[in-house]
Formats: sequence, C-alpha cells, structure tokens
Amino acid sequence: MNICQICGVPQDAGFFDESSIHDAPAFGEEVILASYRLHRNYCGLLMYFAQFTDVYAANPVEVQTPGYQWQIRCDGQPRDPYLTFSHIINPWGLSGFPVALRLEEGCLLEFAIRNVNDRQQILKKVGGRLLGRIWYNTAYGG
Repeated sequence: MNICQICGVPQDAGFFDESSIHDAPAFGEEVILASYRLHRNYCGLLMYFAQFTDVYAANPVEVQTPGYQWQIRCDGQPRDPYLTFSHIINPWGLSGFPVALRLEEGCLLEFAIRNVNDRQQILKKVGGRLLGRIWYNTAYGG
C-alpha cells in the first residue's frame, strides 16, 4: 500500500460529503439527514459533522433542541461519543470542531434526528452534514 510520507494517509484515500435539509420530523418519527455507505473493503474516518435548525439559524443562542434527539450511527448503532444528544454541537455554516471517528469496513454511516416531544413541534426545518475520508483496507489483499 502506498502511504504519503508526510501525513501517513493512504494515497488511494477519497472523501465523502453528504448533506440535506428536511422538514422536522413529527412526534415519534425520525429523519435521516445525511448518510454514506462505505465501499466494500474500504474503511474510513468521520472528520466533521454539522447540524442545522431553523430556530438556531434565527437566533444562535438557541442551541438546545428540547424533544429532539440527534444520533450519528454506523450500521444502525449509535457511535460513542455521539450516542444521543439534544443540542447543537457543530452548527451548520461554522467551521465547528473536527472529529476523528473511525468507521468500519463497508458500514452505513447515518446522521439522524428523532422527535420525542409529545407536546408541540418546535422545529420546522432541520439539516445535517457528514464529511469524511475513506481508503482501501489492505486486510482484504492487494
């Protein structure tokens, strides 16, 4: 395998960048905001994610999203340390904080939001973005 002498990243590494904006989910429902399936025999790294809500966009003090649960999952399993959270961690449009979350070979990465608020729907629009890197896993040969 050819690896960059400076950064150590495999030379066949590629990037993914998936995002969308949707109507907020109704009570008891979930919306997948962004997803990416790693190629078979490829591993990866989630490098960045971003969140959007119409409430936060109107007033950046509104970082709490009461009644809504955000999750980053790989093959349906929430990924530590982003098991479930109820606030804006990395706002859409700002550089935010980089992450380095390892992704297993061929996994389906998803960023989802679920509405568990049985009173009223607070959010109208929600969005999510996932950005990362993938590379061939040499454990599969070649």
